[in-house]
Amino acid sequence: WLYRIHPSAVHRPFRPLIPSPSHLVSAFHPGSPHVSLTPSQLRWSPFDLPRNGDKVDFIAGLRTVAGAGEPSTRHGIAIHVFTANVGMKKKAFYNSDGDFLIVPQHGRLDITTEFGPLMVHPNEICVIQRGMRFSVALPDGPSRGYILEVYNGHFELPDLGPIGANGLADPRHFLTPTARYENAKVDWHIVNKYVGQLFVAEQDHSPFDVVGWHGNYVPYKYDLAKFCVINSVSFDHIDPSIFTVLTCKSERPGVAVADFVIFPPRWAVQEHTFRPPYFHRNCMSEFMGLILGDYEGKTGGFLPGGGSLHSIMTPHGPDAGAVDKAITGELKPVRVAEGTQAFMFESCYMLATTEWGLNTCQKVQDDYWKAWAGIESKFDPAKK
Repeated sequence: WLYRIHPSAVHRPFRPLIPSPSHLVSAFHPGSPHVSLTPSQLRWSPFDLPRNGDKVDFIAGLRTVAGAGEPSTRHGIAIHVFTANVGMKKKAFYNSDGDFLIVPQHGRLDITTEFGPLMVHPNEICVIQRGMRFSVALPDGPSRGYILEVYNGHFELPDLGPIGANGLADPRHFLTPTARYENAKVDWHIVNKYVGQLFVAEQDHSPFDVVGWHGNYVPYKYDLAKFCVINSVSFDHIDPSIFTVLTCKSERPGVAVADFVIFPPRWAVQEHTFRPPYFHRNCMSEFMGLILGDYEGKTGGFLPGGGSLHSIMTPHGPDAGAVDKAITGELKPVRVAEGTQAFMFESCYMLATTEWGLNTCQKVQDDYWKAWAGIESKFDPAKK
């Protein structure tokens, strides 16, 4: 329930937004001119911030990298990146297609929502659900980050099962805004994403005129540093699902429409084992991003502001440098990922890559396959 000064229906008719961002994709049908299919491992160098002199706000800076399904049937996901250098002055945005999980990587996001303000720092996340209006200001100047959009369902905490009552993300650490209203007769533009298309309407008052609210359908933020890590203390590398912060459940138990997974600082203490992620071909597609530091599974090329994508059943794992270090290093307790924060968007869907993500952005590392080319056989038949 929102207690507002003006009904949200008080606005002029919507019309197509012109010019509309040409790199925002919401439907991922095979054969579409906007998407490509490849089972190859993909990795991107950091996505460029806007050039000096360009004025790019949050909406104009949205770029779709990959996805599956389409929003009119409320089935699928999309993975976007955003780069911006100016705030959304007297402009608000809302998404009819799905929920946004926003991961800032560079620069804070000062987000005004209908429910109140959220200041979101790098190493924090926020979730803004379908239909909620918001506006983004940039108190630190240029900003960059990642977005996971889900068309069906909503994000929730994962079931803890045998873990019990404590561990992973605690509900009390999720913060919601306090109502703060604006009551001024000023022209505003309301931009709506509807089945992948952008529309705009004008109104003569602020959309953020909510005096109070109550209920549980509300935007929220979470500090990733508060995540309580659960991991192995004996042997083997635990499945990354143990690092799940939020999940959007599918109709099939055990696989998700989308999981948001992080790899925070922690201790590695396993003995007589291979500590890094084992090589695997997964039943989930994995898009990884890096907020800060160096990810322990890669020794170079995977940088803050970049990303990687390993589709369903595409083989991958630690690179040659990480393998050699793990095999030759002393297996004593060691602090892993100190000063680092990597994350992963996982999905049971087979993802298609957009034309912008594969070609136009010019950030794909063509030599990514060489990350594993230097791994030599350590097999000794005398020790089998």
